Amino acid sequence: MGSSTSSSLRKPVAPVTQIQETISNNCVVIFSKTSCAYCTMAKKLFHDINVHCKVVELDMVEYGNQFQDVLYRMTGAKTVPRIFVNGTFIGGATDTHRLHSEGKLLPLIHQCYLKKNKRKESQ
Repeated sequence: MGSSTSSSLRKPVAPVTQIQETISNNCVVIFSKTSCAYCTMAKKLFHDINVHCKVVELDMVEYGNQFQDVLYRMTGAKTVPRIFVNGTFIGGATDTHRLHSEGKLLPLIHQCYLKKNKRKESQ
């Protein structure tokens, strides 16, 4: 008999589960496409304010179309970028720039880092 590995018995994780885990494990998540100018604008904003973000390039991942369908059901729009901060959908690039210009973006990000640090301290 051949040997079987446990990985061959594992079910693939559903796109909705992958998305939810990515959002809950990262303070800032951008669902993006490499050819999208608005996505580039959003990524540049976070780079310029020195905030690390998890970027998921939907045109580079195997189930990108399915991810985009799930994001549509979650957020009400299929366009990219779809940006989440501290587990909450904040909108696209224009919405994110508006929040930043109003001084509301960094406080949302800091809340997430404070929450993550408290979790680490209590472990």
